[in-house]
Amino acid sequence: MIEHNFKKKFGQNFLTDTNLLSAIVSDAGITKEDQVLEIGAGAGALTTELAKRAKKVVSFEIDTDLISHLNSLGLANTEFVFEDALKKDIKEIEGYFDDNYKLVANLPYYITTPLIFKFLENSTKLTSLTIMVQKEVAERIVANCGGKDYGILTVMINFFGSAKITRIVNRKLFYPEPNVDSALVRIDLQKNKFPNVDRQKFSSLIKGAFSMRRKTLLNNLSSALSISKENLQKSLPHFDLSKRAETLNIDEFIQLYDVIYNN
Repeated sequence: MIEHNFKKKFGQNFLTDTNLLSAIVSDAGITKEDQVLEIGAGAGALTTELAKRAKKVVSFEIDTDLISHLNSLGLANTEFVFEDALKKDIKEIEGYFDDNYKLVANLPYYITTPLIFKFLENSTKLTSLTIMVQKEVAERIVANCGGKDYGILTVMINFFGSAKITRIVNRKLFYPEPNVDSALVRIDLQKNKFPNVDRQKFSSLIKGAFSMRRKTLLNNLSSALSISKENLQKSLPHFDLSKRAETLNIDEFIQLYDVIYNN
């Protein structure tokens, strides 16, 4: 492990176990044909494994104290970008790639959800995300309809593709050791999975439906869409709006969208 002043504000927890690092790259399905985006290079341990197997790696790192160390790794097929990927325009990020690419990252916990949404909702070239996240976030990503973990994140990932947990990772494999265990999640994206659905409108609908988890669809959608409850019930006669959002699967949400926006 390099000597480094670990910064809590950046959520820095580095991985050093070579077997695990190799397994992450394998789980991501990286081959010599792939271009890879890494978010959070850290000490460059995962970057090095990615560079061994990928055609090209572009790795973002926010901590400028790591510039000298990362550049000294001598990874010929890797470009380090010392900027905040969360703040950088997605078109600029994707400008580094001449074709489709895969995202692989040991994500700082505090940026997990906003970063996932940034790429799901705006990317045009991304084919998959293989990300190390907090275990409870992973459980939300792959949750079954009707459970307490099922929510906006679950539905939106199902809208764009499919997800699975590939491995659970003990907190002791990180330095500094975090307070929780992690999990590696692979999200495979399917372009035009629902070609007749506007992604921005659908996202707004889902966020509105889940805005108050204890309230019914009738209450939440009435507020989110600025439609009276009476008119909403009239326009959705075949939907049981007394249900809560977590009881609807992706296909039922698509049906709901179709009635609201296309009829």
